Amino acid sequence: MPETQGEVTQLLRKWSSGDEKALDRLVPIVYKELRRLAHYHLEREADGHTLQSTALVHEVYLRLCAHAEPRWENRAHFFAVAARMMRRILVDQARRRLAGKRGGKMPRLNLDDVPDLSSKRDSELVALDEGMNTLAEIDPRKARVIELRFFGGLSVEETAEVLKVSPHTVRRDWKLARAWLLAGLGGKNQHGSTA
Repeated sequence: MPETQGEVTQLLRKWSSGDEKALDRLVPIVYKELRRLAHYHLEREADGHTLQSTALVHEVYLRLCAHAEPRWENRAHFFAVAARMMRRILVDQARRRLAGKRGGKMPRLNLDDVPDLSSKRDSELVALDEGMNTLAEIDPRKARVIELRFFGGLSVEETAEVLKVSPHTVRRDWKLARAWLLAGLGGKNQHGSTA
């Protein structure tokens, strides 16, 4: 990629200031990265999902552009916001599919392979989302670490930059949040109540 991360940050800031030419230069750069991120998530979706990478990217991109006055701090901030939007879109679609199924039960979620949840299904994604929402009430930063690393595909260093903490803190939060989610979600029976 000929553009550096610093150039992406500069373009984001110029766009935030209303420079439409910066947006024109930025679009192809972030589009490629958003598409890669969308492909990463959709590869792990259950068979039969209907959303394609291009459609997911377009939905995220439209939501990003709809911000009345975007104030992007840097590249990592932009992709953190995109990750949150992608999570919402995927979870909402999973909920719609589950609502269409009669008597669908929430199976146990296996996070042993986080961040690569290759066997993730709609109900597992919804369970993960609900677990992250509960974690966010207890410890918002740890929930953000999971969101940024898993849904956003951000590195430890990029996550640290977004959250304004050290990489060591991100690694610790990642480990603790993952353990909390495993304990909380793994300790439920098929009916969603704790054993």
